[in-house]
Amino acid sequence: MFPQEIVRKKREGGELQAAEIDAFVRGLVDGSWSEGQVAALAMAVFFRGMTMPERVALTRAMTRSGTVLDWSSAGFSGPIVDKHSSGGVGDKVSLVLAPILAACGAVVPMISGRGLGHTGGTLDKLDAIPGYTSTPDPDRFRRVLQDVGCAIIGQTSDLAPADRRFYAIRDVTATVESIPLITASILSKKLAAGLQYLVMDVKWGSGAFAATLPMAKELAQSIVGVASGAGLHCTALVTDMNQVLGWTAGNAIEVRESIDILHGRPAEPRLLEVTLALAAELLHDCGLAGSVAEGLANAQAALADGRAAERWAKMVAALGGPTDLAERIDEHLPLAQVELDVSPPRAGHLARMDVRRIGIAVMELGGGRRKAEDRIDFAVGLSAFASLGDTVGPDRPIARVHARTQDAARAAAEAILAAVEIADAPPERAPTIVDRVRTPR
Repeated sequence: MFPQEIVRKKREGGELQAAEIDAFVRGLVDGSWSEGQVAALAMAVFFRGMTMPERVALTRAMTRSGTVLDWSSAGFSGPIVDKHSSGGVGDKVSLVLAPILAACGAVVPMISGRGLGHTGGTLDKLDAIPGYTSTPDPDRFRRVLQDVGCAIIGQTSDLAPADRRFYAIRDVTATVESIPLITASILSKKLAAGLQYLVMDVKWGSGAFAATLPMAKELAQSIVGVASGAGLHCTALVTDMNQVLGWTAGNAIEVRESIDILHGRPAEPRLLEVTLALAAELLHDCGLAGSVAEGLANAQAALADGRAAERWAKMVAALGGPTDLAERIDEHLPLAQVELDVSPPRAGHLARMDVRRIGIAVMELGGGRRKAEDRIDFAVGLSAFASLGDTVGPDRPIARVHARTQDAARAAAEAILAAVEIADAPPERAPTIVDRVRTPR
Protein backbone atom coordinates (compact mmCIF):
# COMPACT_ATOMS: atom_id res chain seq x y z
CA MET A 1 0.00 0.00 0.00
CA PHE A 2 1.37 3.37 -1.01
CA PRO A 3 1.41 5.92 1.85
CA GLN A 4 0.28 8.71 -0.45
CA GLU A 5 -2.84 6.76 -1.45
CA ILE A 6 -3.78 6.21 2.21
CA VAL A 7 -3.26 9.92 2.87
CA ARG A 8 -5.30 10.84 -0.20
CA LYS A 9 -8.19 8.60 0.88
CA LYS A 10 -8.39 10.21 4.32
CA ARG A 11 -7.89 13.68 2.86
CA GLU A 12 -10.99 13.12 0.74
CA GLY A 13 -13.00 12.01 3.77
CA GLY A 14 -12.85 8.26 3.16
CA GLU A 15 -12.92 5.64 5.90
CA LEU A 16 -9.62 3.78 6.25
CA GLN A 17 -9.74 0.00 6.50
CA ALA A 18 -7.91 -1.88 9.25
CA ALA A 19 -5.27 -3.08 6.76
CA GLU A 20 -4.53 0.50 5.71
CA ILE A 21 -4.22 1.62 9.32
CA ASP A 22 -1.95 -1.36 10.06
CA ALA A 23 0.26 -0.33 7.14
CA PHE A 24 0.48 3.21 8.50
CA VAL A 25 1.48 2.01 11.99
CA ARG A 26 4.10 -0.35 10.56
CA GLY A 27 5.48 2.61 8.65
CA LEU A 28 5.68 4.63 11.83
CA VAL A 29 7.77 1.95 13.52
CA ASP A 30 10.06 0.88 10.67
CA GLY A 31 10.49 4.36 9.21
CA SER A 32 9.08 3.52 5.80
CA TRP A 33 6.62 6.40 6.18
CA SER A 34 8.49 9.72 5.97
CA GLU A 35 7.90 12.48 8.48
CA GLY A 36 6.05 14.45 5.81
CA GLN A 37 3.71 11.54 5.06
CA VAL A 38 2.98 10.97 8.76
CA ALA A 39 2.31 14.68 9.19
CA ALA A 40 0.03 14.71 6.16
CA LEU A 41 -2.09 11.86 7.52
CA ALA A 42 -2.23 13.51 10.93
CA MET A 43 -3.49 16.72 9.34
CA ALA A 44 -6.03 14.82 7.25
CA VAL A 45 -7.37 13.13 10.38
CA PHE A 46 -7.36 16.48 12.20
CA PHE A 47 -9.76 17.93 9.62
CA ARG A 48 -11.68 14.82 8.51
CA GLY A 49 -11.89 12.93 11.80
CA MET A 50 -12.18 9.17 12.23
CA THR A 51 -15.10 6.82 12.61
CA MET A 52 -15.31 4.62 15.70
CA PRO A 53 -14.07 1.52 13.78
CA GLU A 54 -11.09 3.55 12.53
CA ARG A 55 -10.28 4.72 16.06
CA VAL A 56 -10.45 1.18 17.41
CA ALA A 57 -8.26 -0.13 14.57
CA LEU A 58 -5.66 2.62 15.12
CA THR A 59 -5.61 1.99 18.87
CA ARG A 60 -5.20 -1.76 18.42
CA ALA A 61 -2.44 -1.36 15.82
CA MET A 62 -0.50 1.09 17.97
CA THR A 63 -0.89 -1.21 20.99
CA ARG A 64 0.60 -4.10 18.99
CA SER A 65 3.49 -1.97 17.69
CA GLY A 66 5.64 -3.05 20.65
CA THR A 67 5.55 -5.22 23.75
CA VAL A 68 2.16 -5.94 25.32
CA LEU A 69 2.56 -6.82 28.98
CA ASP A 70 1.02 -10.12 30.04
CA TRP A 71 0.34 -10.52 33.75
CA SER A 72 -1.40 -13.92 33.51
CA SER A 73 1.54 -15.74 35.10
CA ALA A 74 2.29 -13.10 37.74
CA GLY A 75 0.00 -14.61 40.36
CA PHE A 76 -1.65 -11.31 41.26
CA SER A 77 -4.46 -11.64 43.78
CA GLY A 78 -6.47 -8.66 42.54
CA PRO A 79 -7.75 -7.10 39.31
CA ILE A 80 -5.30 -5.06 37.22
CA VAL A 81 -6.43 -1.44 37.07
CA ASP A 82 -5.15 2.04 36.24
CA LYS A 83 -6.15 5.67 35.94
CA HIS A 84 -5.22 8.32 33.39
CA SER A 85 -5.74 12.09 33.35
CA SER A 86 -5.86 14.37 30.34
CA GLY A 87 -3.70 16.80 32.32
CA GLY A 88 -3.94 19.93 34.43
CA VAL A 89 -2.21 22.24 36.89
CA GLY A 90 -1.74 20.90 40.41
CA ASP A 91 -3.05 17.47 39.39
CA LYS A 92 -1.37 15.12 41.84
CA VAL A 93 -4.32 12.68 41.98
CA SER A 94 -2.26 9.67 40.86
CA LEU A 95 0.09 9.94 43.83
CA VAL A 96 -2.79 9.48 46.26
CA LEU A 97 -5.05 7.27 44.15
CA ALA A 98 -2.61 4.45 43.34
CA PRO A 99 -1.89 3.53 46.99
CA ILE A 100 -5.61 3.82 47.86
CA LEU A 101 -6.48 1.32 45.13
CA ALA A 102 -3.67 -1.03 46.20
CA ALA A 103 -4.85 -0.86 49.81
CA CYS A 104 -8.31 -1.89 48.63
CA GLY A 105 -7.02 -5.01 46.83
CA ALA A 106 -6.33 -3.83 43.28
CA VAL A 107 -3.06 -4.18 41.38
CA VAL A 108 -2.01 -0.87 39.83
CA PRO A 109 0.73 -0.88 37.14
CA MET A 110 0.46 2.88 36.62
CA ILE A 111 2.51 3.97 33.62
CA SER A 112 2.63 7.75 33.70
CA GLY A 113 4.16 10.58 31.72
CA ARG A 114 6.19 13.73 32.12
CA GLY A 115 4.95 17.30 32.00
CA LEU A 116 3.64 18.57 28.69
CA GLY A 117 3.47 22.32 28.15
CA HIS A 118 1.80 24.07 31.07
CA THR A 119 0.56 20.81 32.64
CA GLY A 120 2.56 18.96 35.26
CA GLY A 121 3.69 15.35 34.87
CA THR A 122 3.39 12.59 37.46
CA LEU A 123 6.88 11.29 36.69
CA ASP A 124 8.42 14.72 37.22
CA LYS A 125 6.86 14.84 40.68
CA LEU A 126 8.20 11.39 41.53
CA ASP A 127 11.65 12.27 40.19
CA ALA A 128 11.80 14.90 42.94
CA ILE A 129 12.10 12.00 45.43
CA PRO A 130 15.80 11.13 45.82
CA GLY A 131 16.62 7.63 44.61
CA TYR A 132 13.16 6.89 43.18
CA THR A 133 13.54 4.80 40.02
CA SER A 134 10.77 5.69 37.58
CA THR A 135 12.16 3.36 34.88
CA PRO A 136 12.75 0.02 36.65
CA ASP A 137 13.56 -3.13 34.74
CA PRO A 138 10.60 -5.46 34.08
CA ASP A 139 11.50 -7.91 36.85
CA ARG A 140 11.64 -5.18 39.45
CA PHE A 141 8.38 -3.69 38.20
CA ARG A 142 6.69 -7.08 38.60
CA ARG A 143 8.16 -7.63 42.08
CA VAL A 144 6.94 -4.26 43.32
CA LEU A 145 3.46 -4.99 42.02
CA GLN A 146 3.48 -8.40 43.72
CA ASP A 147 4.80 -7.07 47.03
CA VAL A 148 3.10 -3.66 47.24
CA GLY A 149 0.18 -3.70 44.80
CA CYS A 150 1.09 -0.48 43.00
CA ALA A 151 4.02 0.94 41.07
CA ILE A 152 4.04 4.31 39.32
CA ILE A 153 6.65 4.27 36.55
CA GLY A 154 7.37 5.74 33.13
CA GLN A 155 6.68 4.35 29.69
CA THR A 156 9.44 2.05 28.49
CA SER A 157 10.77 2.30 24.95
CA ASP A 158 9.12 -0.95 23.87
CA LEU A 159 5.57 -0.04 24.93
CA ALA A 160 3.53 1.39 22.01
CA PRO A 161 6.60 2.77 20.16
CA ALA A 162 4.39 3.88 17.27
CA ASP A 163 2.76 6.40 19.57
CA ARG A 164 6.10 7.94 20.52
CA ARG A 165 7.02 8.80 16.93
CA PHE A 166 3.48 9.78 15.97
CA TYR A 167 3.13 12.13 18.93
CA ALA A 168 6.48 13.80 18.29
CA ILE A 169 5.39 14.61 14.73
CA ARG A 170 1.93 15.76 15.85
CA ASP A 171 3.54 18.02 18.43
CA VAL A 172 5.45 20.01 15.79
CA THR A 173 2.69 20.06 13.16
CA ALA A 174 -0.17 21.52 15.26
CA THR A 175 -2.21 18.31 15.13
CA VAL A 176 -2.17 17.38 18.82
CA GLU A 177 -5.73 18.62 19.36
CA SER A 178 -7.42 15.75 17.51
CA ILE A 179 -9.81 13.68 19.59
CA PRO A 180 -9.36 10.45 17.55
CA LEU A 181 -5.56 10.73 17.79
CA ILE A 182 -5.59 11.64 21.48
CA THR A 183 -7.83 8.65 22.13
CA ALA A 184 -5.51 6.24 20.32
CA SER A 185 -2.45 7.72 22.01
CA ILE A 186 -3.83 7.29 25.52
CA LEU A 187 -5.41 3.88 25.08
CA SER A 188 -2.61 2.22 23.10
CA LYS A 189 -0.26 2.71 26.05
CA LYS A 190 -2.86 1.55 28.58
CA LEU A 191 -3.74 -1.56 26.59
CA ALA A 192 -0.03 -2.33 26.17
CA ALA A 193 0.26 -2.26 29.97
CA GLY A 194 -2.04 -5.26 30.21
CA LEU A 195 -4.91 -3.55 32.04
CA GLN A 196 -8.31 -5.03 32.77
CA TYR A 197 -10.00 -1.82 33.99
CA LEU A 198 -9.32 1.87 33.43
CA VAL A 199 -10.78 5.05 34.88
CA MET A 200 -10.21 8.24 32.91
CA ASP A 201 -10.15 11.76 34.34
CA VAL A 202 -11.01 14.10 31.46
CA LYS A 203 -10.33 17.69 32.46
CA TRP A 204 -12.13 20.69 31.04
CA GLY A 205 -11.53 24.41 31.48
CA SER A 206 -8.86 27.08 31.23
CA GLY A 207 -6.11 24.76 32.46
CA ALA A 208 -7.09 21.72 30.39
CA PHE A 209 -6.50 20.48 26.86
CA ALA A 210 -10.30 20.58 26.41
CA ALA A 211 -11.12 24.24 26.99
CA THR A 212 -14.86 23.71 26.58
CA LEU A 213 -17.20 21.29 28.28
CA PRO A 214 -18.62 19.89 24.99
CA MET A 215 -15.10 19.06 23.82
CA ALA A 216 -14.29 17.29 27.10
CA LYS A 217 -17.50 15.27 26.89
CA GLU A 218 -16.71 14.32 23.29
CA LEU A 219 -13.24 13.12 24.37
CA ALA A 220 -14.72 11.12 27.25
CA GLN A 221 -17.21 9.43 24.90
CA SER A 222 -14.45 8.66 22.41
CA ILE A 223 -12.15 7.12 25.01
CA VAL A 224 -14.86 4.96 26.55
CA GLY A 225 -16.19 3.88 23.15
CA VAL A 226 -12.78 2.93 21.77
CA ALA A 227 -11.75 1.20 25.02
CA SER A 228 -14.91 -0.88 24.87
CA GLY A 229 -14.23 -1.74 21.22
CA ALA A 230 -10.71 -2.82 22.14
CA GLY A 231 -11.87 -5.01 25.04
CA LEU A 232 -10.98 -2.71 27.95
CA HIS A 233 -13.61 -1.75 30.53
CA CYS A 234 -13.44 2.01 31.05
CA THR A 235 -15.26 4.72 32.97
CA ALA A 236 -14.55 8.41 32.35
CA LEU A 237 -15.30 11.31 34.67
CA VAL A 238 -15.32 14.84 33.29
CA THR A 239 -13.85 17.12 35.96
CA ASP A 240 -13.26 20.84 36.38
CA MET A 241 -9.88 22.43 35.63
CA ASN A 242 -10.90 26.09 35.82
CA GLN A 243 -8.81 26.44 38.95
CA VAL A 244 -5.63 24.87 40.30
CA LEU A 245 -6.34 21.39 41.68
CA GLY A 246 -5.23 21.32 45.29
CA TRP A 247 -3.25 23.94 47.17
CA THR A 248 0.07 23.47 45.35
CA ALA A 249 1.59 23.47 41.88
CA GLY A 250 5.14 22.32 41.23
CA ASN A 251 6.92 19.02 41.70
CA ALA A 252 8.39 18.34 45.14
CA ILE A 253 5.80 20.67 46.62
CA GLU A 254 2.97 18.54 45.15
CA VAL A 255 4.57 15.41 46.60
CA ARG A 256 4.45 17.13 49.99
CA GLU A 257 0.73 17.86 49.58
CA SER A 258 0.06 14.25 48.52
CA ILE A 259 1.87 12.88 51.58
CA ASP A 260 -0.18 15.20 53.79
CA ILE A 261 -3.40 13.78 52.33
CA LEU A 262 -2.22 10.19 52.75
CA HIS A 263 -1.42 10.90 56.41
CA GLY A 264 -4.84 12.30 57.19
CA ARG A 265 -4.00 15.99 57.25
CA PRO A 266 -6.48 18.55 55.86
CA ALA A 267 -6.97 18.22 52.12
CA GLU A 268 -8.20 20.69 49.53
CA PRO A 269 -11.84 19.59 49.01
CA ARG A 270 -11.84 19.44 45.20
CA LEU A 271 -8.65 17.38 45.06
CA LEU A 272 -10.01 14.93 47.60
CA GLU A 273 -13.38 14.74 45.82
CA VAL A 274 -11.81 13.89 42.44
CA THR A 275 -9.42 11.32 43.94
CA LEU A 276 -12.10 9.50 45.89
CA ALA A 277 -14.61 9.61 43.02
CA LEU A 278 -12.12 8.00 40.63
CA ALA A 279 -11.29 5.36 43.26
CA ALA A 280 -14.97 4.63 43.86
CA GLU A 281 -15.72 4.14 40.16
CA LEU A 282 -12.73 1.87 39.60
CA LEU A 283 -13.32 -0.27 42.71
CA HIS A 284 -16.91 -0.81 41.60
CA ASP A 285 -15.99 -1.51 37.98
CA CYS A 286 -13.38 -4.13 38.87
CA GLY A 287 -15.63 -5.94 41.36
CA LEU A 288 -13.87 -4.97 44.59
CA ALA A 289 -16.99 -3.05 45.65
CA GLY A 290 -20.62 -3.90 45.07
CA SER A 291 -21.57 -0.30 44.25
CA VAL A 292 -19.96 3.08 43.67
CA ALA A 293 -21.08 4.10 47.16
CA GLU A 294 -19.35 1.06 48.65
CA GLY A 295 -16.25 1.84 46.60
CA LEU A 296 -16.23 5.36 48.02
CA ALA A 297 -16.54 4.05 51.58
CA ASN A 298 -13.70 1.57 50.99
CA ALA A 299 -11.44 4.30 49.58
CA GLN A 300 -12.21 6.63 52.48
CA ALA A 301 -11.43 3.84 54.95
CA ALA A 302 -8.08 3.09 53.27
CA LEU A 303 -7.10 6.72 53.76
CA ALA A 304 -8.45 7.01 57.29
CA ASP A 305 -6.82 3.91 58.75
CA GLY A 306 -3.38 4.48 57.22
CA ARG A 307 -3.35 1.55 54.79
CA ALA A 308 -2.94 3.84 51.76
CA ALA A 309 -0.05 5.71 53.42
CA GLU A 310 1.60 2.36 54.17
CA ARG A 311 1.34 1.27 50.51
CA TRP A 312 2.78 4.59 49.36
CA ALA A 313 5.76 4.26 51.70
CA LYS A 314 6.40 0.69 50.57
CA MET A 315 6.19 1.65 46.89
CA VAL A 316 8.64 4.54 47.28
CA ALA A 317 11.12 2.37 49.18
CA ALA A 318 10.77 -0.58 46.78
CA LEU A 319 11.57 1.70 43.85
CA GLY A 320 14.69 3.09 45.50
CA GLY A 321 13.37 6.09 47.42
CA PRO A 322 13.88 6.85 51.11
CA THR A 323 12.32 4.51 53.66
CA ASP A 324 11.51 7.49 55.89
CA LEU A 325 10.23 10.00 53.34
CA ALA A 326 7.16 11.07 55.31
CA GLU A 327 8.99 11.22 58.64
CA ARG A 328 11.94 13.30 57.35
CA ILE A 329 10.31 15.09 54.46
CA ASP A 330 12.28 18.34 54.82
CA GLU A 331 15.54 16.42 54.56
CA HIS A 332 14.49 14.50 51.46
CA LEU A 333 12.37 16.89 49.36
CA PRO A 334 13.79 20.18 48.11
CA LEU A 335 11.95 23.46 48.60
CA ALA A 336 13.20 26.75 47.16
CA GLN A 337 13.88 29.12 50.03
CA VAL A 338 12.96 32.42 48.35
CA GLU A 339 9.31 32.88 49.28
CA LEU A 340 6.94 35.62 48.22
CA ASP A 341 3.25 35.99 48.97
CA VAL A 342 1.07 36.95 45.99
CA SER A 343 -1.35 39.57 47.30
CA PRO A 344 -3.83 41.53 45.15
CA PRO A 345 -3.95 45.31 45.61
CA ARG A 346 -7.59 45.28 46.75
CA ALA A 347 -9.79 43.00 48.80
CA GLY A 348 -12.49 40.90 47.20
CA HIS A 349 -13.35 37.39 46.11
CA LEU A 350 -11.20 35.29 43.80
CA ALA A 351 -13.60 35.10 40.86
CA ARG A 352 -11.64 33.61 37.96
CA MET A 353 -8.32 31.97 37.10
CA ASP A 354 -6.58 31.56 33.78
CA VAL A 355 -5.10 28.25 34.90
CA ARG A 356 -2.97 27.83 31.80
CA ARG A 357 -1.16 31.08 32.55
CA ILE A 358 -0.61 29.93 36.13
CA GLY A 359 0.91 26.70 34.84
CA ILE A 360 3.20 28.71 32.58
CA ALA A 361 4.26 30.78 35.60
CA VAL A 362 5.42 27.55 37.25
CA MET A 363 7.30 26.67 34.06
CA GLU A 364 9.01 30.08 34.09
CA LEU A 365 10.20 29.40 37.64
CA GLY A 366 11.91 26.28 36.27
CA GLY A 367 9.23 23.78 37.25
CA GLY A 368 8.47 22.70 33.67
CA ARG A 369 10.09 22.20 30.27
CA ARG A 370 10.14 24.30 27.14
CA LYS A 371 11.98 21.48 25.32
CA ALA A 372 12.05 17.75 26.07
CA GLU A 373 15.73 17.89 27.06
CA ASP A 374 15.29 20.73 29.59
CA ARG A 375 16.12 20.00 33.23
CA ILE A 376 13.43 20.66 35.83
CA ASP A 377 13.98 22.45 39.12
CA PHE A 378 11.99 20.23 41.48
CA ALA A 379 12.13 22.73 44.34
CA VAL A 380 10.20 25.63 42.83
CA GLY A 381 6.45 26.09 42.70
CA LEU A 382 3.39 27.53 44.36
CA SER A 383 1.76 26.74 47.68
CA ALA A 384 -1.25 27.92 49.71
CA PHE A 385 -3.22 28.60 46.53
CA ALA A 386 -6.65 30.10 47.19
CA SER A 387 -9.80 28.60 45.68
CA LEU A 388 -12.40 30.36 43.60
CA GLY A 389 -14.75 32.24 45.90
CA ASP A 390 -12.17 32.73 48.66
CA THR A 391 -11.71 36.21 50.11
CA VAL A 392 -8.32 37.63 49.15
CA GLY A 393 -6.65 41.00 49.52
CA PRO A 394 -3.50 42.86 50.58
CA ASP A 395 -3.43 40.87 53.83
CA ARG A 396 -4.92 37.62 52.43
CA PRO A 397 -2.63 36.27 49.68
CA ILE A 398 -3.75 34.30 46.64
CA ALA A 399 -0.69 32.04 46.81
CA ARG A 400 2.93 31.80 47.93
CA VAL A 401 5.74 31.56 45.38
CA HIS A 402 8.78 29.38 46.05
CA ALA A 403 11.62 30.49 43.79
CA ARG A 404 15.40 30.47 43.48
CA THR A 405 15.77 34.25 43.19
CA GLN A 406 13.84 37.34 44.22
CA ASP A 407 13.53 38.41 40.57
CA ALA A 408 12.01 35.05 39.60
CA ALA A 409 9.61 35.23 42.55
CA ARG A 410 8.45 38.74 41.62
CA ALA A 411 7.96 37.74 37.97
CA ALA A 412 5.85 34.75 38.99
CA ALA A 413 3.78 36.89 41.37
CA GLU A 414 3.09 39.39 38.58
CA ALA A 415 2.08 36.57 36.22
CA ILE A 416 -0.33 35.12 38.78
CA LEU A 417 -1.95 38.49 39.47
CA ALA A 418 -2.42 38.95 35.73
CA ALA A 419 -4.04 35.51 35.50
CA VAL A 420 -6.76 36.06 38.11
CA GLU A 421 -9.79 38.27 38.53
CA ILE A 422 -10.95 39.77 41.83
CA ALA A 423 -14.63 40.66 42.21
CA ASP A 424 -16.84 42.12 44.91
CA ALA A 425 -19.09 39.06 44.98
CA PRO A 426 -18.07 35.41 44.93
CA PRO A 427 -18.70 33.47 41.70
CA GLU A 428 -21.36 30.81 41.48
CA ARG A 429 -19.87 27.54 42.66
CA ALA A 430 -19.24 25.17 39.75
CA PRO A 431 -19.43 21.40 40.22
CA THR A 432 -16.09 19.59 40.35
CA ILE A 433 -17.39 16.47 38.60
CA VAL A 434 -19.71 17.31 35.75
CA ASP A 435 -20.27 14.07 33.83
CA ARG A 436 -19.68 10.33 33.84
CA VAL A 437 -19.39 8.01 30.84
CA ARG A 438 -19.23 4.26 31.37
CA THR A 439 -18.66 1.15 29.29
CA PRO A 440 -22.03 -0.60 28.97
CA ARG A 441 -22.24 -3.63 31.22
